Formats: sequence, structure tokens, C-alpha cells
Amino acid sequence: MPWTPERTLILLRHSKSDWSGGETDLERPLNARGLREAPIAGRWLAGNLGSIDLALVSPAVRTRSTWALASAELDAVPPTRFEESAYGASASALLALVRALPDEAHTVILVGHNPGIEDLASHIADESVSMPTSALAVIGLPGSWAAVDGSPGAIRAFGRPPAALGG
Repeated sequence: MPWTPERTLILLRHSKSDWSGGETDLERPLNARGLREAPIAGRWLAGNLGSIDLALVSPAVRTRSTWALASAELDAVPPTRFEESAYGASASALLALVRALPDEAHTVILVGHNPGIEDLASHIADESVSMPTSALAVIGLPGSWAAVDGSPGAIRAFGRPPAALGG
């Protein structure tokens, strides 16, 4: 069997949203804290990871805004797919998205919501991973995307801005 390089899955929970308006859940924007923290997450990504090959983003306003602010900090913004099925998705639905990723994409970021994003991180890493707003989890995965779930991934870094991300 040919050697398959490690994959890197970056999970980013959307930044803090604004509950003060009358928007639907799908249309809820970021609040002031969320607007401050999303670029910090992007700067961390830019300073600590190489290029990202693909971004999968929930279509909610708060996830789209989080990604727009974070990706503006990157040297090169990867192709972005807005995935309807990522909105309010369970860990198993998010895992199905991950398992369907193209093998030519070695580093992928998924921007989503709790509880799905936290449950996915905990499931893949086989340990409890907390994903408050703006949290990042960088998970190294052996083999192909289709094989994710066969053996646990390794948490390379996790945390939430503005605190330093640890591993």
C-alpha cells in the first residue's frame, strides 16, 4: 500500500455571536467580541500552519463572518465551500463531510457550530476537547480522509484567542 501523508483537520468554532437583535439563528451576526477574536484566530493560523488547501464553512452569517475575518489574515485564502449540511450538524454529519474530502487536500479547515464541532473534535481525537466560541483544534490524521474514524487523530494544538493555543 502506498504511503499516504498525514492530513490536518482544523476545526474552528464560530466567534461570539450577537443575540440582541431579532435575527433568525441562521442570520445572527457576530458581536463586538466575536469581531475582535476572529482575526486573532486567523493570525494564529497564519503564524503556525502552512497553507490550507480547502475551507468548509457553514452558511450561517456568524460562521461566514468568522471565516471572512480569520481568512483575511492568511497569506493565501484557500478555496471555500459553503456547506448547507454543516449548519447545525451533528458530529456524525460533520464526519461524513470530512470523509468525503478529496485526497489532494492535505490541510482542511471546517468552520462550524457546537455541539457538532466539539463532538467531532472529541470523537476524532478520542479525548474530551472543549470548543468555546473562537476555539481552534488542529488534528493530525493518518491516512486518507475516507479512513478518518479508523484510528484516532492527534491533537496538534487547541485553544481559544486571545489566549495562546497550546497542545
